[in-house]
Amino acid sequence: MPADPAAAPSAPQRILIAGVTGSGKTTLAQRLSAIRDLPRVELDALFHGPEWTPRPTFLDDVRAFAATERWVTEWQYTSKGTDPILAPRADLAIWLDYPYRIVRARLLRRTISRSVLRRELWNGNHEEPLWAMLRQGPEENILRWQSATLHKWRERMPEIAVEHPRLPILRFAHPRDTERWLRTLPRTS
Repeated sequence: MPADPAAAPSAPQRILIAGVTGSGKTTLAQRLSAIRDLPRVELDALFHGPEWTPRPTFLDDVRAFAATERWVTEWQYTSKGTDPILAPRADLAIWLDYPYRIVRARLLRRTISRSVLRRELWNGNHEEPLWAMLRQGPEENILRWQSATLHKWRERMPEIAVEHPRLPILRFAHPRDTERWLRTLPRTS
């Protein structure tokens, strides 16, 4: 796995962003979309139908955008079958492997903001009220989900590197590393 940004393509066209919940995948995807003028596809919007029901067309929708020449998206829903679709098409994977204190603080801010403001997320869905989250198990409670999956990417990335040897993987251990790399990207917008 190259940790050196010089090992990555200078003008990536299909980018996957991996990281634990709350690491900043969506925010980075938005920024890369603006910098590189790449269409951004949010997998949460493709997966979650009304009332948080999985959309039956999810994998077909993923296949459709993955077949295009330019995109940036969060690397998630791997247990739902996205890996064999997205990884072979990507020309760069970015792994946000930030310290726990950073990802936990980011997730807390995001969750509280979404819950209090009742902002619509995807397809009419909203974050649960904070009091309701206290009763939820790890599958439903985003804070517990983060704790349960905290080391998922550290376990998976060595396997991914072997399975997809042509896919450059940039691992950023701190947001300042990500910022430094972003400043080196050529802007297309």
